[in-house]
Amino acid sequence: MTFTQLEVFATLAQAGSFSRAATLLGITQSAVSHALRALERELGVSLFSRDRALPELTAAGRRLLARAHEIRTLHEALVQDAKDARGLREGVLRIGSFGFTSSLRILPDLLARYRALHPGIEVYIDEAGDETVVRWLTERRVEIGFVVLPDERFETLPLVEDEFVVLLPEAHPLAAKRALVPADLDDQPFILTEAGCAELIQGLLDAGGARPRILYRFPQLLSILGFVARGLAVSAAARLALPDEHPGVVYRPLTPRAPRRVGLAVRDMAKLSPAAEAFVAVARDMYSGRQARH
Repeated sequence: MTFTQLEVFATLAQAGSFSRAATLLGITQSAVSHALRALERELGVSLFSRDRALPELTAAGRRLLARAHEIRTLHEALVQDAKDARGLREGVLRIGSFGFTSSLRILPDLLARYRALHPGIEVYIDEAGDETVVRWLTERRVEIGFVVLPDERFETLPLVEDEFVVLLPEAHPLAAKRALVPADLDDQPFILTEAGCAELIQGLLDAGGARPRILYRFPQLLSILGFVARGLAVSAAARLALPDEHPGVVYRPLTPRAPRRVGLAVRDMAKLSPAAEAFVAVARDMYSGRQARH
């Protein structure tokens, strides 16, 4: 078994096709197939099902993928430690991010400071929904992930705090209010996000005794904003996840305030690679004692 074979396995699982994996790895499709077959022969199991158009992980492949990510992370940390010992500042850092809140509100400033301090580190960002980022952390596909706090599954570093707001068509009668209580949304046509905050929003509505008519469920905020702008329904979302403004839509805070905290999560702070350890240090320095409210 080689690190190259494990890298091919992990990349193919991520890419979902032999051609895409070959492009990401900078090798030929036949080289991807050869490395995978060699790994499967050595392990004595099939890692991917070949009976459909696109390769799909077998049950054994899903179990072994987390180990492959773990070995890759440890290998990268070993290489980084060796380079640091020689006075070099190189390495790889893989981060999981979840959309507007972390990718556009937090990451740009963090990465600008990090790259200024550690220009030799290659940073890879994968973006998906909240729960997918959590799965990537569990599978060790990423070493650091942005998560909604609290999350007892990981060691975390709080970064920012924002709040949930109601999204209203600008001509809606409730838009005349400066703030809303959840009960204001009772019987209103409502869009419930299918992103990671759906459970939190539903909890806020339930706690406030609100029973809106949930007519639509969308994973994308742009779709939600478009429907609200056209007067088809109202919705709720975290303020940092929203653009500063959107034509035809107004944001109104809830009272009492409904906060949401976002931070970094890792599996074990004591076992971070040098690149990840440096990133956490930059985040801690930038956000220590600081909260962002909008």
